[in-house]
Amino acid sequence: MTGPEPSRGPGAALVGIVLVSHSAPVAESVAELARGLAAGGPLSPVAAAGGTAADGLGTSAERIVAAAREVDRGAGVALLADLGSSVLTVKALLLDDELPPGSRLVDAPFVEGAVAAVVAASSGLPLGEVASAATEAYAYRKT
Repeated sequence: MTGPEPSRGPGAALVGIVLVSHSAPVAESVAELARGLAAGGPLSPVAAAGGTAADGLGTSAERIVAAAREVDRGAGVALLADLGSSVLTVKALLLDDELPPGSRLVDAPFVEGAVAAVVAASSGLPLGEVASAATEAYAYRKT
């Protein structure tokens, strides 16, 4: 599901970011890292949605929906998922229209993509460009 791209400018809403992991501590740590690296100006809203309702390893649709609603400011929500059932759960929520309008699953590496997405969103870029920045993180070479 996608919505219209917002206009840029002072006071424009920022794209929200949701980090979906099988582990609550992993999602929270990646969110903290991304916020820290994007600091220095307005910061896009970022929420971690990790683990199950019983605080175990796994994926919780309820936590994902709550996190997406928490960060939704009307400019879209980019969701990055770590693997397996977290991806499938986000896809199912999108198909069932359970996420805010303008929500999008972004195909990106979890850590590098999260940092790129938060930096891009905090710069005021629209959802499509935030998604592109996160996806481009696949090309980051370490050698």
